[in-house]
Formats: sequence, structure tokens, C-alpha cells
Amino acid sequence: MAAPSARCLWRALSPRCGWILPGLEQRLVPAVVGPVTSRPYAAATAKAAKKDAKRGRQEKEKVKEKVKEKPLPRRRPLLSKPVDDVYLTWLYRRPSYELEQAVAMLKRFQELDFTHPKQFVYINVFLDMALPKKKKVEPFSSGVSLPHRFTDEVNKVLVFTENEQEAEVAREHGAAIVGGVELIKWILEDEIQADFYVAVPAIIPKLIPLRNKLKKKYPSTRKNSLGSDIAKMVQFFRECHQYTVQDESVIKTRIARLDMPTEHIIANLKTIIHDICTFKPSNLDPIVQRLVIRSSTSEGLQLNLDGILPQVEKVEEKEEENAGDEDQQKPAQESVST
Repeated sequence: MAAPSARCLWRALSPRCGWILPGLEQRLVPAVVGPVTSRPYAAATAKAAKKDAKRGRQEKEKVKEKVKEKPLPRRRPLLSKPVDDVYLTWLYRRPSYELEQAVAMLKRFQELDFTHPKQFVYINVFLDMALPKKKKVEPFSSGVSLPHRFTDEVNKVLVFTENEQEAEVAREHGAAIVGGVELIKWILEDEIQADFYVAVPAIIPKLIPLRNKLKKKYPSTRKNSLGSDIAKMVQFFRECHQYTVQDESVIKTRIARLDMPTEHIIANLKTIIHDICTFKPSNLDPIVQRLVIRSSTSEGLQLNLDGILPQVEKVEEKEEENAGDEDQQKPAQESVST
């Protein structure tokens, strides 16, 4: 009976006292893998990782190709005119109205809504600023003399001149500020501001420090703000209507009051549109792409541009017509000579 107890004692004490049975040491010592033996395994692992990455890229490319090949969902074509009084606007094309019809609708809206009869009439002009060779028309601002004034507001005009007689003429015609180079300092420091700046040719070389400050308001012959007729310039800029391109390609401006006669509203609108069209060469696509009219309290009505944009005859068509006329005249002349 002693032999089994001794064997149990041996099993209990051997882990604590460090006693190891013969042959057990070889099994307990971890195998040390040298760098030479580890290289094949590392190379195989790296090769497998490359294959997985390549397989992943190929699968992504296949997915992209499938997405490209997948046809886009066909959008339902928009209908022309709604049948019912209540309808979903996104299912129908936005209607275009003739100018006279749209103005009459605005006046009718005012009567039905009991809004102020002398509210302003506005237009939103959406422009095509593109030019050949990936160029574009730079955003601009301009002033135009309307045939029918709709407000008593006058613009503040500053006149640059060093001639006392010219200065007196400017004051007589309503110029708010008149002076010479002494005004440059006050303008740079924002002590003096005006809606329009007018100058005579003699002083323009001395105004170069104001070019970056005034930017689009800097006097120039193209804007009719640089010239010798001070009386005409001051009168024009005091009463002219100013508009500016916003958001790179949109003009939003008021043009009249709703209680004005329809023909006066139309005349003011066409005057502004014709002035806008001068900022893009006539041989290119019209700069005005879309035109919306509204009052202060009404919805916007899209206008039909036929009859609103200026009629421009292409030079090429004229040349072809002239060439055809010459060809017809030549045989007649030859027959007469024979």
C-alpha cells in the first residue's frame, strides 16, 4: 500500500519543487525557430496578403462597372397642362405667359388678395454668362434711365473736377459732392460714400489710387461716367435705375409699381432687358435665359421671351443674302451687255 501513496506524493511535489521526470524536459522547452526557418512562412503570408488585396481591388472594380452599366431610372416626362384645379406641380412643366397676360394676372392677384395697390413689381433675370474658349462674362452692374419713373428717390452722385466752373455746373444740377484730389483720402477712409462717381478726363490720371477701392463704380467711358458733359452725366446718374448681377448669374431688381399702366410696366421691363443684353456679344446665345416677373405679394410668373429680347440679325445671314443678290444681278448684267 505504500507504493501508491509515494507515487501520489511524487505527483504533488514535482511541480512545486522543480522535479521533472525523465523525458519531460524535452517536451516542456519551447522550440526556437530561427530566422532561416521563419522566412518561408513570412513570404507565404505576404504573398497571401497581396493576393487578397488584389482580389479585393478586382471585386471593387467589378462593382463599379456594374454600377456604370446599370441604366439610370427613366424619369416620367412632364405633362404640359393640368386638367384639374389641384395638381402636383412637379409633374407639369412650368407655364410661360405673355408679358401683357402676366401683368394683368399680377393686377388681378392684388385685387383678389386685397393687398397694397402701389406695391413694387420685380423681375428675376437668369443669365447665361458663358463665352467661347471656356470664358465667361464677369458679373456686372449698370444704370439705365427708365422711360417711366416709379419712385422719387434720387441717387447720390460725386463729381471729380478741379475746374471751378465745372464744379459750379455740377452743383447746379444736383451733385451731392464735388471736389478734386482732396477727396481721395476721405473715400479711402470711408468718410465719403456715393452711389455713383463721375469724373472729367483731366483729373482721371490722379484718381488711380481709387481704382481698387471703387472697383465697378470707378469712372469709365463705357459706363458713361467719364466725360466732359457734367450736366448730362449728373442728371442721368441722379435719376437712373441701378441693377447688379448676384450669385454670379442672377439679376433681381424692381421695375415699376403695380398701379402703373400696363404699357408703362412693359416699357420699363424691356428697357432694362435691352440694357442687360448689351453685356454679351450679339452673335452668341442670348445672355437672358429665363425671366420671371412678380409683385411684392404674388407668386412668380415665368415669361415667354419672344418679343422681349432685342431682335438681332446675324451678320452671316446678311452676307449670304447679299451674295445671293449679287449672283442674281450678274447674269442680268451679262445679258444686257450681250
